Amino acid sequence: MTAVSGTSDGVSSVMAELIAARSTAVLEANWRTTHTVPAAGLYPHQWSWDSSFIAVGLSRISPRRAGQEMDALFAGQWDDGRLPQIIFDPHRDEDYAPGASFWQSRLIPGSPKQVETAGLVQPPNHAWAVWKIHQADPAESRSRSFLERNYSKLVHWHEYLSGRRDRGGSGLACIVHPWESGTDNSPLWDTVMKRIPADNKTDLNRPDLQHADAGERPSQKEYGKYFWMAERYRDHGCDDADADYPFLMEDPLFNTLLAVSELALADIAAEVGLPGEAHRDRAQQTTEALEDLYVPELGCYSARDITDGTVVKKATINGLIPLLLPGQVHTDALLETLNGPRFMDGRALMVPSYDATAVDHNPALYWRGPAWFNMSWMIAEALDRLGHTDQAAFLRGNIGRLAAEHNFPEYVDPWTGAAHGTRRFSWTAALALETTYHRSTP
Repeated sequence: MTAVSGTSDGVSSVMAELIAARSTAVLEANWRTTHTVPAAGLYPHQWSWDSSFIAVGLSRISPRRAGQEMDALFAGQWDDGRLPQIIFDPHRDEDYAPGASFWQSRLIPGSPKQVETAGLVQPPNHAWAVWKIHQADPAESRSRSFLERNYSKLVHWHEYLSGRRDRGGSGLACIVHPWESGTDNSPLWDTVMKRIPADNKTDLNRPDLQHADAGERPSQKEYGKYFWMAERYRDHGCDDADADYPFLMEDPLFNTLLAVSELALADIAAEVGLPGEAHRDRAQQTTEALEDLYVPELGCYSARDITDGTVVKKATINGLIPLLLPGQVHTDALLETLNGPRFMDGRALMVPSYDATAVDHNPALYWRGPAWFNMSWMIAEALDRLGHTDQAAFLRGNIGRLAAEHNFPEYVDPWTGAAHGTRRFSWTAALALETTYHRSTP
């Protein structure tokens, strides 16, 4: 393993070496021949945006392994371009619900036949990850034609999102299920979830509760609604043409990552000798369309329900991720919100997932208050780009330290660092690894 140097985040070289070694051990243990599972017990398949975060960390020690991670994911791409939320391990169907037997994806036109997948998607951080993998070792990438092989697949993925998923005609992609946001039980979805029935037909088997405390997971009632939506989407052939489908949300996190990945596609295009201006134009168009989701009284972005046009008046980590966008017009307000009482408040170790001043904030419950390593990592990336390198280093230092101290937890209490969720979580390990190798780049 390459020696780790640099201690700008306050982590000593010895500690950085320890974090890197322990992170690498987690990723090795969670490797399954072609891909990395998020966690051996709780998440036994390949998850879409997880693999992209994992690949970013892996690229620091093995760009080839990182490329394999993405190759395995692209093997599950549908004919319409979608990259599915989950690619299922055929030997582990009883260990996660809903599994392959629920989706029956091979019966859905346009799905891949070589693997079974979910019909839903997750946030599009994939082109961003592919570009970071290339940057980690351009010679290795070029020798394997890594960018050439994946460019058209990424373009097709983005075309799906900007086409069939622009259900509101606003220039923003819609999510059709809380699982697609990556922030499953976020308060952003509370209002719309009230109108979702819980009379699902599928038995609510909960293997997740064998690996995590029920007080840290979505409730049985929430799961009933999740299954109802998944059943309806599946039974409509996952065709995005269900006119009366009740959950259609424009999420600032999802669309920010789409814009960031369009910018990455522009860089990829330039590297392989293709014009990239159209990608920059689409990133700008998405950035401009996001302005309809900005809520001045919150000082951040929020989600819009396109069934009635309302913008949710709740401050969540999703609404701060647009800090990643170049030329962000609300940078000062977003930074003030980030550092104010709703989030960091001068005392948080990592960024809370939900407004700390809200009466229903819970620092131990999934996306309703705890800090997640991937979100704090993205905020650190944004802060670096904005020149706030000290605060970025503070977050990176805590990402590595808290990950290693608590056996790489899924998420933590933002103020105490107490661990919650499952342990030996792959993107926690990957991003802790990435922080130990981090070098500021323009």
